[in-house]
Amino acid sequence: MNPLAGKHIVLGLSGGIACYKAAELARLLVKAGSSVQVVMTEAAEHFITAATMQALTNRPVATSQWDARESNAMAHINLSREADAIVIAPCSADFIARLAAGRCDELLSLLCVARPIARVPLLLAPAMNREMWAHPATQRNLAQAAQDGATVLGVGCGEQACGETGDGRMLEPSEIIEELEAFFTPKLLAGQKVLITAGPTFEAIDPVRGITNRSSGKMGFAIARAAREAGAEVTLVAGPVHLPTPRGVARIDVQSAQNMLETVDRQAQTATVFIATAAVADWRPAVVAMHKIKKDGSGQAPALSFVENPDILATVAASRRAREGDLYCVGFAAESDHLLEHARLKRERKGVPLLVGNIGPATFGQDDNTLLLVDSQGSHALPRASKRVLGRQLVAELARRLAAARDT
Repeated sequence: MNPLAGKHIVLGLSGGIACYKAAELARLLVKAGSSVQVVMTEAAEHFITAATMQALTNRPVATSQWDARESNAMAHINLSREADAIVIAPCSADFIARLAAGRCDELLSLLCVARPIARVPLLLAPAMNREMWAHPATQRNLAQAAQDGATVLGVGCGEQACGETGDGRMLEPSEIIEELEAFFTPKLLAGQKVLITAGPTFEAIDPVRGITNRSSGKMGFAIARAAREAGAEVTLVAGPVHLPTPRGVARIDVQSAQNMLETVDRQAQTATVFIATAAVADWRPAVVAMHKIKKDGSGQAPALSFVENPDILATVAASRRAREGDLYCVGFAAESDHLLEHARLKRERKGVPLLVGNIGPATFGQDDNTLLLVDSQGSHALPRASKRVLGRQLVAELARRLAAARDT
């Protein structure tokens, strides 16, 4: 299921301190199942050694267009023709200028120009000082490179090696991997606007205590990442979790079930798919104390009364847009036993075409899971796998169902 598996990536390094990140990027590419051929400029060799990159990729590093190892003396042709993609990371301001001008005075820029544009994509991960990044010439050159067919992955913001802070940092290797996975993923959900809830809700008792559950949000975040990879515009409504936002996903943080409902209600007005993975608390305290409830020495616990929280999934599924087929709703059920029986009943009660069930105690906080898909025709299981793999499988299944619905 990994879109990078089996890909041959030419990883180009131009001069810059961010070359140290290229080592981790190469390792992650290999781990994802890609073969990696590193090509370094002379400037890059001042920041990291070819021996390091060769050890990580198990391939000799190419540094010169006059490489005598090439039987036809055409390293720029051979390297570019073998690639599924050329990734320049780091891509310096000088190298961007070379691309914009079409210069071919060393191997890396030469093979970028020599590549078959229609078949071998060029992706750039810029890295430079914030002032260099903001300079009009850099932005002009970057726009020209993009116009000529390059894909610009963007930059990070933060501390820089020079001691300054701002835009221009190279993306972290894991972020570049996310971008590459999305780039190579078939766009099965192109044109869809997917709204996803994830994580637990927190229902306050007083200013320091509350009721919540053990949901980590990992499944919902994995689905959000997979939907974005598949070309959807994704909005993620997240309860209180400590997870990084997937690249390219719009995130809205909420706390309580009521917060979540209000946010979902607004976002559902334009969504085409709603996936309710959040483990929403069924109940909340009827009254929230203004101050911390303290022990009084009596040994008696304070009396708490509860009211039922709104049913977010059922509310959205009953909306006009859902009833008229403009919003496809998918529910999740985290159960502790009798999964199929409870999932069937919940699907009918919520009024959704598809419900995904799992055993909550076996998956909360874990990196893997098993899923049971239940619809009006029956059920089938997705066997245990990482939540990232399951997210991609669920997105593929969703795309199939949406296509079938369009054809009827």
